[in-house]
Amino acid sequence: MIKLCKFGGSSVKDAIQIKKIIDIIKDDYKRKVIVVSAPGRDEEFEEKITDHLLNLATNGKHFLEQQIEITEENSLNAIIKKYEKLCLDLDINKDVISNLEKELNTCLLENEEKQAFFLSRGEHYNSKIICEYMNKIGIKTKLMLPEDFGLILSNDYTDGKIQEISYKNIRDNFDLNKDTRYIVPGFYGITDDKKIVVLSRGGSDLTGGELAYALDVDIYENWTDTNGVYEVDPRVINDANVISRLTFKELRLLSSKGFNVFHFNAMLNCKKGKIPINIRNTNNPSHEGTMILSERVPMEDVVGIAKLDNMALIHIQKDMLGEELGFSAKLLKIFSEFKINTYHYPTDKDDIAILVEQEDLKGKINNLRRQIEKELHTDELHVTYNLSILTLVGIGLKENSFVIVDAITALKKNNIPFEMFDMSPSKISFHIGVSQNISNVALKTLQKELLEK
Repeated sequence: MIKLCKFGGSSVKDAIQIKKIIDIIKDDYKRKVIVVSAPGRDEEFEEKITDHLLNLATNGKHFLEQQIEITEENSLNAIIKKYEKLCLDLDINKDVISNLEKELNTCLLENEEKQAFFLSRGEHYNSKIICEYMNKIGIKTKLMLPEDFGLILSNDYTDGKIQEISYKNIRDNFDLNKDTRYIVPGFYGITDDKKIVVLSRGGSDLTGGELAYALDVDIYENWTDTNGVYEVDPRVINDANVISRLTFKELRLLSSKGFNVFHFNAMLNCKKGKIPINIRNTNNPSHEGTMILSERVPMEDVVGIAKLDNMALIHIQKDMLGEELGFSAKLLKIFSEFKINTYHYPTDKDDIAILVEQEDLKGKINNLRRQIEKELHTDELHVTYNLSILTLVGIGLKENSFVIVDAITALKKNNIPFEMFDMSPSKISFHIGVSQNISNVALKTLQKELLEK
């Protein structure tokens, strides 16, 4: 059995955390391939190294746009200081620091090419430091840089997409039969002409997923700072349980409604290759975490309830709407022209409702309403603001739709009104819209009724 492990920013933020991941790696010889992120924020360094690198690449504009007073020079000093401290605390050679400083001071690249190069340095140098430390303490480790083994991405400097040739390059360069661990920096790759390209933010998950797929590993372990995927948001219900097993589809539905534990694109090829993903906690390695699988025996009707806040429901009425050919297509085209993402479309003979993120309507609602009324000659258009969408997910719902009755009854017993209800076409999730000011109460009510049984 071969395992690939990815350790996120919180897992490699300082020497203490790095020593924790070394213990995890040593604990299981099957953990052969290790993908690492850039250091996350800690008590001494309030901002992520990745953000400092982006601030440096944009000549101080990144933090300025967030109204944070950190100059380009401040960011450079913070980056150098962070890596110097890692080397000091791990008692390894500081030669790597001079190379980092030279790259950050002499790079003549411009615009997105410059941003991509600077952003990649976080993972690049952290992997070098961790690899050197592992060899120092007697763990035979080889550093595998994307530019060396050929992780080829598209030419989109700050949103690179993996190219098919990369999978062959990975298989040709990693020998998992050797008694060697491999350290790989996440988040970046190269173009055909050797220029640095980064994936979208959170892309170390994606690096791990693509390597796991190419190498056909048995398990992809994703180590972070949480025990796994919780049945509900633990910030709302602090005694919420971790879901032990989820299908890719269930996690997709939960993650689309606020369960942002994992970069979903990182799962696509693992799903294709039926490679299980295990979400684990670096700070609690004895916990088994959440296993994400291609399929599971559907014991539970509902495994999790996600809550998505700050939503708005646009209700449109027009006589004979249902008989008007192309009405829905024209309506959605208008939303697209205003660059407003749309979610669910409950319809009736003379009515249609569109769920959107409330933030997307700011500065647009007046003109949006005007355009809809002008093009579609609607009778009424009403907007309900400040909604929270509670999404109940579980593959067992296919066999037991009476759970919907249990949910509605529980809300009724507790005098909790709802503004919207929608069953998904897959029949493994349904959505209840409630006023945001009572959403936490509604979530606790549904959790108690459906998940504590």
